[in-house]
Amino acid sequence: MANETEVVQGDSIKMYYRRLSWAKERVAELVPYQTSAKLTFKRDSDSTKTKDGNVATSASLEPELELEFINNSSVPADEFYRSIIKNEKIEIWLVDIDRTNSVGENFAWYTQATVSEDETEAKTGDASERSITFSVVGTPKQGWLTLSEEQHAQIDYIFRGLSKVISGEDGNEENGGTAWKDGDEGTYVPKAAAPTDDGTNVTVE
Repeated sequence: MANETEVVQGDSIKMYYRRLSWAKERVAELVPYQTSAKLTFKRDSDSTKTKDGNVATSASLEPELELEFINNSSVPADEFYRSIIKNEKIEIWLVDIDRTNSVGENFAWYTQATVSEDETEAKTGDASERSITFSVVGTPKQGWLTLSEEQHAQIDYIFRGLSKVISGEDGNEENGGTAWKDGDEGTYVPKAAAPTDDGTNVTVE
């Protein structure tokens, strides 16, 4: 059966950040309150006239990466300032949280970059906004990655009961709750009717 083509939603693309020098020490972090992320590939072309006609030529690939988010006090927000002031390399991932392969890994673009422009806009009565432009090092790479439970939790949260949250022996969270599944019967779902000897149905409580 042919693969179904799905529309990629803008909300599904999330940017993760890490200082390059932290690669062996820390996991990547989600940039909070993202409003827009844009990855652009550009290659200028030209043509040279010859006696046999025009010969097309093309320049090297120029990737561009931009991010807009509501200004906040998170580690990534502060680190973007550091990157442009210190001219320090960072790692950036654009992760599609809804596109997975056969083993459950998420599709992503990975790149190393420095911040080349960091613009803060602060209007009276509105939340402050940041616009970041990255200077991409080399060519971004496509691939598949696994989001940890903590990274999933940054995007969404699971149902919890009223109990204390503890880690089970398998490392998964135990919280006294059970998430809803389609088909679950709740308090207000009528019970199935059981047939009686005379052919009528009686509701089973």
